[in-house]
Amino acid sequence: MQGSPVNEITTADGVSLRVSQQRSIRRNKIRAFLLVSPLLIFLLVAFVFPIVDMLQRSVENPEVSTYLPNTKAALQDWNGEELPGEETYAALVQDLKIGAEARNIGKVASRLNYAKSGMRSLIMKSARKSKRLNEGPYKEAMAKIDKRWMDIAVWQLIERESSPYTLSYYLNAVDLKYGDDGSIVAQPENLQIYNALFWRTLYMSMSITFLCLLLGYPVAYLLANLPMKQANLLMILVLLPFWTSLLVRTATWIAILQQQGVLNDLMVGAGILDDENRIQMIYNQTGTLVAMTHILLPFMILPLYSVMKTISPSYMRAARSMGATQTMAFRRVYFPQTLPGIGAGSILVFILSIGYYITPALVGGQTGTFITNFIAYHMQTSLNWGLAAAIASILLIVVILLYWVYNRLIGVDNVKLG
Repeated sequence: MQGSPVNEITTADGVSLRVSQQRSIRRNKIRAFLLVSPLLIFLLVAFVFPIVDMLQRSVENPEVSTYLPNTKAALQDWNGEELPGEETYAALVQDLKIGAEARNIGKVASRLNYAKSGMRSLIMKSARKSKRLNEGPYKEAMAKIDKRWMDIAVWQLIERESSPYTLSYYLNAVDLKYGDDGSIVAQPENLQIYNALFWRTLYMSMSITFLCLLLGYPVAYLLANLPMKQANLLMILVLLPFWTSLLVRTATWIAILQQQGVLNDLMVGAGILDDENRIQMIYNQTGTLVAMTHILLPFMILPLYSVMKTISPSYMRAARSMGATQTMAFRRVYFPQTLPGIGAGSILVFILSIGYYITPALVGGQTGTFITNFIAYHMQTSLNWGLAAAIASILLIVVILLYWVYNRLIGVDNVKLG
């Protein structure tokens, strides 16, 4: 019969060899998956879940809808052009009483205060005094408690923030906000700080990366070309900072760079500076650049060394034998082969520097702090986790875009070289 297997090979137990091979491949795949499953679980718990939670917190806005439900329902049919009616004030009084008894009205007050200064005092004051309001008219009673309840902008804010999701955190993160009419407007000039911090973080991280490349390339070249005994000694010196606490290294730079520090004392002793004209090299951008370049330099040297070690010295000798000078041979033969190490080291140093906040906080002062310092501030001090998550999300997007641009540029260069 056509199509039927002829003399099909079977295993010792009578199973088709093809079926047996498929079972074996499937078992190997399952075994391989089980071997890597601990790593996958670790990545999910330590990397994926925190990022998803951060993105969710950056748009979550549950406080008003959760703790002022009656007010939210009463405002659904409000036209937003005049003060709400008596029933809305009655709903507000009811929500304030419930929130004061449950001791959760402070969450609403803090959330609204993020959007409009003074809302926390208004909500908490009204919640305390609303306990004595047992009958209407509630509109007049709330006006007696605080005249701000007659301000339509307050009600527009409550109505806008009653949505369970909001973009206000992202707007605040780029120095914008919602106006009283719901339009997007710029923050007051004295409150516009985040855009400047984003730019400062980017260009200082790029500067640190460039300094690490400038200092690390010759060191990696020496490591790759020195005799083994001397190279091992130099490698120990490169790795030595990893054996020292980060705080100790940062504190050491404070002692060296401060106005009464070691470096200023040496320059005064050598007659380079007058004692009254000591240089301020700490608690500014200079201190951040110096300290972070020292801290991150090994992360540039090691990728460069790993690539340079694979480059055969015979390439340079061949170029020299064909008439190239030492400089031309290095520029045309050696340097292009080190580009993968330059790229890997630069990406590693840039990503590490853009996320640092301990060292800039200790040595940066007002002009040397990064945007990450404000992420830590909002998480630990102001407790505005939504704004901290929005800033961190924008920073993550910026890093991903820069990495994409870098890959595109590398791809174009590779095509040209090919």
